[in-house]
Order: sequence, then C-alpha cells, then structure tokens
Amino acid sequence: MAGSAPGLRRQEVAQLAAVSIDWYIRLEQGRVGIPGAEVLDAIARALLLSPAERRHLHLIGRGEAPMMDAAVPVPVSDSLLALLNGMPLLPAYLTDFRCDILARNAAAAALFGENFGIGEAANSACLIFLDPRTRETQLDWTRIARETVGNLRADFARHREDARLAEIIARLRQESAEFAAWWDDHTVRERSHGVKRIRHPVAGEMTVASDILATLGDSHQRLFVVTPVDAATERALRALMTDHGRTMTGRPPRATQETAAAPAQARMPG
Repeated sequence: MAGSAPGLRRQEVAQLAAVSIDWYIRLEQGRVGIPGAEVLDAIARALLLSPAERRHLHLIGRGEAPMMDAAVPVPVSDSLLALLNGMPLLPAYLTDFRCDILARNAAAAALFGENFGIGEAANSACLIFLDPRTRETQLDWTRIARETVGNLRADFARHREDARLAEIIARLRQESAEFAAWWDDHTVRERSHGVKRIRHPVAGEMTVASDILATLGDSHQRLFVVTPVDAATERALRALMTDHGRTMTGRPPRATQETAAAPAQARMPG
C-alpha cells in the first residue's frame, strides 16, 4: 500500500493503526471484505496520507468517499484574550498543537501583517516552510524551521488521532523537501525560549526573544510573546506599533522612505 510515510514497516503501520499485522497484510491483499471507515482513517493517519490519498484509500477500500473531517475550533478563553490585548507593545499570538493561529493582538498584526492568522497565513508551520516572504525575514531560518519540525513531531506523538494535524504534516512533507528530510530524521525538539534575528521591510533588522508559554488543561494551547533584546529593536518595535495605531485610527503613518518603499509587512512566526 503506497503512503506518505516512507520507511514504515507493515508491523509499524499496523501498530499505529491499532490493528493486527495479520489483518493488515490481508487488507493489502484484498482479503478482508469491506473495512470500516474508522479503520481506514486510522491507517491514513499512520501513513500520513494527504486528503487526496485518504479519499483514494476509502474509494478502493470501501467504494465510497470518506466523510470530510472538519477542523474543530478550539475555544480561546476570555482571560487569554484579555492577556493578549493587555500587551499593547509586545507582539503576541496564541496557537494550538497543530500550529493553527487562534488569536493575535494588535502588536502582532503590526509586526507580522494584518493577514497574520487569517486564510493562507493561519498556520505558523505552513508560513515558515511554504511562504517565501516569511523565509526571507527569518535570518535564522534553518534553526527556527528545524525547531518547528521537532515541535510538530512531539505534538504528533501526543495527537496521532487528529486528522487536521496529520493533514498539515502530510502537506508539509509533500511541498517542502526540507521538512520531509528533517521529519524523517525523527528529531523531537520542544522549544520554549529562543533568540532570533528578523529582517522587517520597514523597521530593518531586529533581534528579538520569543517565549512560549503553554496553557494548562486539555486545550494544549501555546502563547507566543516576542520581546526586544536591545534598545535599537525596542525603538523599532515601538515605531511599528505607533504607525499601526495611526493606520487603524485613520491617521496617516509617519512619512518615511522605508514606508513608501515597502508596502507589505513581514510575516515572521516562530
């Protein structure tokens, strides 16, 4: 059976899917009748199949397309939203274990752009690996990207049953050769603090610290907070927040040569 997880042996796939190795071999040989949809979904998750591959598996196994998995929105507590909005000078955003961006404050919008957390920019891992502009702004891209792979691998070990997470990983493996190579080296690296250099089209080069605070309970949400590590970066961040505030209130931003030359803001998660 072809899949998106090269190197997995039959026994490993069977264990991940919670079926016997004998049953899995008979499934490959077409000798198990019509398998249940839940079993096929478990195999699809074990093999990290893409949505199209999962659909094909159901079509050949059951003769019908699978039900679509809707991503269940994770509620964000009012207290966390208040915490985000209570940090007007510090870019901050909240993600779940899938790297989906659940909320961000005005300072994060000023730094990363108004579209940060919306549409194609709604997943921080996809931004890092699949968005060229994000890659250009990350001067320490390789380290940040590898840490992202390590975090995702740790989360996948905890949430193997989550279809949305499996789809994100499958997409990244298919569309990013670097992600595929680093995923296959089985690195697990959970980062809670780091310093990185970023290049903003308006503010220039900045050095910031990124701290990750995990929430308690079953939500597995993470709060990312970006802080300046030197006086020059602090001044640059304050200027960005001021200009963003002027734009949001309808007042023109400070006239600078950089603003005229760079209409787009950077998208720099992680």
